[in-house]
Amino acid sequence: MTRDAAQNILILTPQFPYPPHQGTTIRNYNLIVGLARRHRVHLLSFGEPDRSRGTPLDGVCAGIHVVPLPPQRSTARRLRDLFLSPLPDMARRLPSDRFRTALLTLLERERPDVVEVEGIELAQYLFQTARWRGDRSRPLLVFDDHNAEYVLQQRAFETDIRQPRRWAGAAYSFVQWRRLRSYERRACLTADRLIVVSEADAQAVRQLDPRLQPVVVPNGVDMEHYTAPIPPLPKGKGPDATDLVFTAKMDFRPNVDAVLWFVKEVLPRIRRESPQTRFWAVGKDPHPRLAHLAEHPAVVLTGWVEDVRPYIAGAGVYVIPLRIGGGTRLKVLEAMAMGKAIVSTRLGCEGFDLVPNRELVMADTPSAFADAVLSLLRDPGRRERIGQAARRLAASRYDWQIIVPRLERALHDGANALAVPEADLSAETPRARGEIV
Repeated sequence: MTRDAAQNILILTPQFPYPPHQGTTIRNYNLIVGLARRHRVHLLSFGEPDRSRGTPLDGVCAGIHVVPLPPQRSTARRLRDLFLSPLPDMARRLPSDRFRTALLTLLERERPDVVEVEGIELAQYLFQTARWRGDRSRPLLVFDDHNAEYVLQQRAFETDIRQPRRWAGAAYSFVQWRRLRSYERRACLTADRLIVVSEADAQAVRQLDPRLQPVVVPNGVDMEHYTAPIPPLPKGKGPDATDLVFTAKMDFRPNVDAVLWFVKEVLPRIRRESPQTRFWAVGKDPHPRLAHLAEHPAVVLTGWVEDVRPYIAGAGVYVIPLRIGGGTRLKVLEAMAMGKAIVSTRLGCEGFDLVPNRELVMADTPSAFADAVLSLLRDPGRRERIGQAARRLAASRYDWQIIVPRLERALHDGANALAVPEADLSAETPRARGEIV
């Protein structure tokens, strides 16, 4: 098959990729739309069937098949699995006979050239497809590992173990870290093509097995959307030029940790010099650990908002105080595309080719972070220069129109990962094979 030939592609996603309001859905939506311009794309996704109708994807995909989410496991079941199962939690999040049946039906009816699995929650269906394919060469199996998941849990453990009150979380992360190393390795080796979002993640998965040859297809941004005119928020309803903003899904553990650390360790240092400065944490589903911040005079937890752009545009500085995590953060690209000056930890901007003090400012300690923010708040000209440099970089390297062709090349070019026979994997996870059906 030539590089320019159109392909029949089946994409599996863990949540319906519309509306594209958070990292996973933003990536999946834009990859689907980009691929569908030249290829025939079928989507199989978990979600709410009624809400999946009448979206822009109707006019993009050749077929859309949505399966209801399985019931959540009880706390007792999760504890039992924690002690008795060799599998990580992420392997048990989305077991579904209906999804397995729908996948088998699509494989037999559509005979796709490519099956692309988005995220480790769906690795069980990657294994199912590999068994269905057997010794045949088609379909090509593609695993898009959105994060080096074992690294995320390792970093969570290393952060929580320093705080006695978080030792229970540290113990959980330690167990998940060790189990994910085995499970993620197996998923990566089962695929014919392994996709990662950054060179840092590429290095992390290579540590799982030297045979792995990942291809970097970074996260991107819709430059047209983020550079379009934005109606301002009503006066007093949003941040102003003395304020700081962070946008994220507020029940995700790394984001919760980031907000708590920033409010406790960094914000007081900033307000000693700039007492009018407020911190806006913009994003849906604030975790109960953040509930006490609703009473903080300098913190605004917005919850879900229809459009994050007015909040980013209104603030003086965009902050990324992440201490846990992996992959690349689309929040970085959103701020870059809007020409916003950014202060970030090194981990928060990991995976992007950014030059400190040119496209953003990096700081990892509370005092350094506070000093960097104050310096930018006092110097509007420097804020403008850094923000515009970031916007130019986003447009030249991270627009989805530039990134989607990278994925297309990965679907056509020579092998990027070794599809290892099941027998070669069974020794590392002897019980897991019988539990994934």
